[in-house]
Order: sequence, then C-alpha cells, then structure tokens
Amino acid sequence: HTSDMAFSKITGNVNPKAPIHSTRIRVGRSIDGFGLSPGITKDQRIGVENLMKAAFTKFEDDLAGNYHPLTGMEESVRQQLVDDHFLFVSGDPNLKAAGMERDWPEGRGIFHNTDKTFLVWVNEEDQLRIISMEKGGDVLGVFKRLAHGIQTVADSVKSECGKDFMLDEKY
Repeated sequence: HTSDMAFSKITGNVNPKAPIHSTRIRVGRSIDGFGLSPGITKDQRIGVENLMKAAFTKFEDDLAGNYHPLTGMEESVRQQLVDDHFLFVSGDPNLKAAGMERDWPEGRGIFHNTDKTFLVWVNEEDQLRIISMEKGGDVLGVFKRLAHGIQTVADSVKSECGKDFMLDEKY
C-alpha cells in the first residue's frame, strides 16, 4: 500500500453521537543505520534510546512531555503507566521466540506528551511505535496529531544525528 499522511485529504469524521470510547492510531518506524528487530544488537538498541532521549527534548507545544526509561523506572511511575494502559510489558511468547526481548528492559522506554494523547514506545517491537490517541471518536483529530507527531519525530531525529526513517520509495 502507499503511505499518505496528508490529513487534509480526509473529508469526513465519525459521527460525534456514535458511542465510541476512544480512538488510537499507531505506526511503526525504524531509523536508518540501526538494526531491525530481532537482529538489533544491545548497543544499537541503547543507541536508539539515547538518540530518542535527546530528540524528545526538542518536542514543543502539544507534543512536549516526558520520557520514562524502563530500566530503573520507579514503581509508582510504572503502575501509573500500566493503569493508563500505556506501558508495554515483557512476556509475549512470540516476541521471546523471535529474540525480540533480549536484554530486557535495557534500551527501552516510553515517551508521552503532557496530555497523554501522543506516545512513542522505544524499542518494543519496532524501534519506534508512534501513537496518537484520545477519548471519543475524533478520528480526524487523532490522525492530524499522528501526522504532526511523525514529522516532529523525523525532524528531531534528523537534527540529532542526520539520519532518516527507513523508507522504501515503492511504499
């Protein structure tokens, strides 16, 4: 399929009276020059995390927030992220079998904006899992935030290390 993040092409939205609890849209992205899961090395994984820690500090306005590394995470923070249904956890048998949980939890973490409507998982399955979400059914608003967030992540990574997302012109 062809990826098209131009939210201006979306002409409709979900009926606001529809009984929708929440809307979540997410994408995976990988950064050129780092190994892909499950072949990423421990050093590369830590490199992705360190790069993203620096990149997250450049996020502004509605995307500004906090990064929480899994290594050394305080129990109160971990529990709040679990209660918010944000935190990914170890234990998936498929990920384990594929070697994708090596060195757990090192090099992994979660970023979320202040409003907790924009998240980035670092080194869960993908190097980056970029997520936009909110209560209700405003798919257009969630998609706009996602498109803006993806571009912000890409620009921040580029300014930090000169690298781009791995993309294929065909897709």
